[in-house]
Amino acid sequence: MRGSLRSYRKVSLESEIAVASPHRVIQLMLNGTLERLAQSRSAIERNDLQNKGMLIGKAIGLINGLNNSLNMDEGGDIPLNLSRLYDFMLVRLSEANMQNDVQAIDDVSDILRTIKEGWDAIPKDKHNISSETSTY
Repeated sequence: MRGSLRSYRKVSLESEIAVASPHRVIQLMLNGTLERLAQSRSAIERNDLQNKGMLIGKAIGLINGLNNSLNMDEGGDIPLNLSRLYDFMLVRLSEANMQNDVQAIDDVSDILRTIKEGWDAIPKDKHNISSETSTY
């Protein structure tokens, strides 16, 4: 049953991404990262080290994707500051993985939630701006 549910979620997510605006794709990446962080925190608490490593690895991959999607030519200091935050998060997640540190995961989650709140507050009429004029 779990495998079927996971397969359904994966197909559903892939279908949503296929038709999503760039704004929505970033929202999905932020949501997915926060989910993986919550799951990795739980894995540490359960002493499930194998899943902890896998989940932190997925969160790192999503954060790298967010960082790589930044448009460094637009938005003034915003993309550079976001990139620095993403780099900081990657360091903290490496520490969380090596030291089973839930506080490091909480630190990253807090920063990511703040970024997500800002991203979610962008008015709908600005969601479909072309990637040439977007910070992401």
